[in-house]
Amino acid sequence: MSAFRFILSASLTLLLCMLFSYKIGPLPPLGYFLSPFTGFWQNAETAHQSPALPAHLSGLQEEVQVKLDTYRVPHIFARNNYDLYFMQGYVVARDRLWQMEFISRAASGRLSEIFGPRALEYDRTQRRSGLPYAAHKALEQFPDDSVSREVLQAFADGVNAFIGSLSYKNLPLEYKLLDYAPESWKPYNTVLLLKYMANMLTGKDYDIEYTNILQFLDPVTFDLLFPDFPEGIDPIIPKGTPFRRTLADTSKIGSVRLHHVSSHACSLSFTLPGLPEYQPGVGSNNWAISADKSTTGYPILCNDPHLKLQVPSIWYMMQLQAPGINVYGVTIPGAPGIIIGFNENIAWGVTNGSMDVRDWYRIVFKDEAKDAYLFDNKWLNTKKVVEEIKMRNKPSYFDTVIYTHHGPVVYDGAFGYQDTLMLALRWTAHNPSNELKTFYLLNRASNYNDYLTALNYFECPGQNFVFASIDGDIAIKQQGRFVLRRKNEGKFILDGTSSATDWQGYIPSEDNPHIKNPSRGFVSSANQHPTDSTYPYYYTGIYEYYRNRRINTFLQGKEKFSPEDMKTLQNDNYNLMASEVLPYLLTQLDVSALSKAGQEAFNDLASWNFYNNPDLTAPTRFTVMWNVFYQSLWDEFLAEKNKPLTAPDPYNTTSFIINHPNHPLIDNHTTPEKETLNMLVEQAFTQMIAQINSWTDSTGMVPVWAAYKDTRLSHFLPVESFHVKHLPVGGDLHIVNATNRTHGQSWKMVVALGRPVQAWGVYPGGQSGNPGSPWYNSYTIQWVNGQYYPLLFLQHVDEGSEEIIFQTSIKPRP
Repeated sequence: MSAFRFILSASLTLLLCMLFSYKIGPLPPLGYFLSPFTGFWQNAETAHQSPALPAHLSGLQEEVQVKLDTYRVPHIFARNNYDLYFMQGYVVARDRLWQMEFISRAASGRLSEIFGPRALEYDRTQRRSGLPYAAHKALEQFPDDSVSREVLQAFADGVNAFIGSLSYKNLPLEYKLLDYAPESWKPYNTVLLLKYMANMLTGKDYDIEYTNILQFLDPVTFDLLFPDFPEGIDPIIPKGTPFRRTLADTSKIGSVRLHHVSSHACSLSFTLPGLPEYQPGVGSNNWAISADKSTTGYPILCNDPHLKLQVPSIWYMMQLQAPGINVYGVTIPGAPGIIIGFNENIAWGVTNGSMDVRDWYRIVFKDEAKDAYLFDNKWLNTKKVVEEIKMRNKPSYFDTVIYTHHGPVVYDGAFGYQDTLMLALRWTAHNPSNELKTFYLLNRASNYNDYLTALNYFECPGQNFVFASIDGDIAIKQQGRFVLRRKNEGKFILDGTSSATDWQGYIPSEDNPHIKNPSRGFVSSANQHPTDSTYPYYYTGIYEYYRNRRINTFLQGKEKFSPEDMKTLQNDNYNLMASEVLPYLLTQLDVSALSKAGQEAFNDLASWNFYNNPDLTAPTRFTVMWNVFYQSLWDEFLAEKNKPLTAPDPYNTTSFIINHPNHPLIDNHTTPEKETLNMLVEQAFTQMIAQINSWTDSTGMVPVWAAYKDTRLSHFLPVESFHVKHLPVGGDLHIVNATNRTHGQSWKMVVALGRPVQAWGVYPGGQSGNPGSPWYNSYTIQWVNGQYYPLLFLQHVDEGSEEIIFQTSIKPRP
């Protein structure tokens, strides 16, 4: 009996050891993960815990000093360029290693190595869209640029120095949870991150959707609903500004007439494969006011990029100082230098340019082998690249990606809905480029000419770079490598069998839309059209029509503005869209026939001041009513889920219903009745009341805007405790404070140039990427409340003693 008990006890002990040492399903090895000595407990931090920075580091050339201020912002002081970026890599990796490595994996299509088959379709999309291909091509530029090569390598060396210091005990929590270890960082990883941002900002077009729409919409109506230049727009470059045209005669480029589009684009009668849905909320605001318009006597520059609201944050604050550089701002974890920021002499910021830089080409293969494709009545050889997608606990998946001179064939029957439809992607992000050099030079720039020189290296994504200098100059330029297009080209799927549809070249960089020191005393952009129709080159894109007009109206409102005025504008909740469409919608209602609940809702909307403040119910009522109305109005464009379509944007929708209230498209084709405009409005109003009542009953909450919108910061992993939820913040998509549920002002910066420069900034989240750190979410309350932190811009290493909570000198290891 004793022997039996011993054997049973030993067997159970062995079984438990095995269970706790191996990964079971989605769980990590629990023995390691739960260990009080090395497991997740070790990831807990306290507010007063000193950061782990070594006294010596192998790889440094000279001594480096690192200071942390009261907001956990690192200030790095180095004696040479290599050490500056080495230490930046080390410090950023200390706070954000898992984030930067995870995004690099995502960009390269390698998430299946962590998550298994669940991530396979995502990985195939990344590789077929050419993100790894684009990163490798970009690296082709760097051997010719010793400065960029050194910066990339120094940053990678610093990241790897930190990785080399890790054991299981101090691995970031996500590695323990997912049971894998970080890989060494390479310059390729940094370039991948830049391509990931290019995909985020330019990776959407409506070529497929517009091609589908042409199957049932005549060209006149199409142009009415999807105009290139809608009436009433307020472009970045003020109307009436003369444009430079380096190319002598752009008319030689030719034109694609919309009603003859089938001769230059594929007119297809069958269903087209869909693309990833457009992420509403991706955009930005920036502006700069002149010294004459500023109460400080110097220019003031502001920027707030609107991106995914996430923890860890997209951005990381820091100061970098070495001979020839002293710069403060935010960087993307994984990229060297400062992306948005300022130095002693200049400030700069960016917004997405939104100009279309991607085209889809229909490819005709010779046969099922796909070894050749038709082009100008000849068969050209394809290039096949076999992508091995490794999968956790499963055999590798091998995907053959076919390349043509247009680019990779993303959809070819093996991937997509239609075996007969083959689509290749031409994208400027595939071109070799060196955007890193732009930020390297901007970080060190002193004046307007330095700014222009830096921008020459920036190709994709197209961005509106706003600029201000201590000299008093302000400027803005939409910079990128933009396609030299025929009229109407870039809207539809193109015929890949003919050179007549090949790209003709690029708009000369010196002709990109730009302006310096305009007479109105300010420059601004908010993802609107860069120009009016007098610009000598044709372009198309996905544009915003409300935020920019609100910003410009504000900046024209008085003679001088203070930094506090600029903060007020960044936090502005005025809903210009609602102010222009809601009064018209309310005229369509028969108020005398409304119920008591209807009267209450009507009065709430009719008395609303159009501010989407967090404690109001009117923004909720308007948003729900508008969404129901929009869906009913554009049922022809939204009903067919298997045939990707898109409806007109809110600005053109408003123009359509006001100017064409009896148009046949007003009728809801999903119902047997013939609806009029006022019927659609009445139905939307009634459904709005019902939907809000249902929401209130299910949540037990009052439908104020903040509660209904329910803004949150999301972690990449679906771990509820990692998210930051239920943030009481106002705003919305078409508002200067462009904060919806998932996207919004990812960084807010106000810079008042002068001697000394003063600056303020904040972003949601915190400096640390560790969910167990008090610095993981330390900035969020300030951000929600529209408040800012003063940015401590040190001029010398011995400054700022009162604001510094930690400092150390790190020397090369003997």
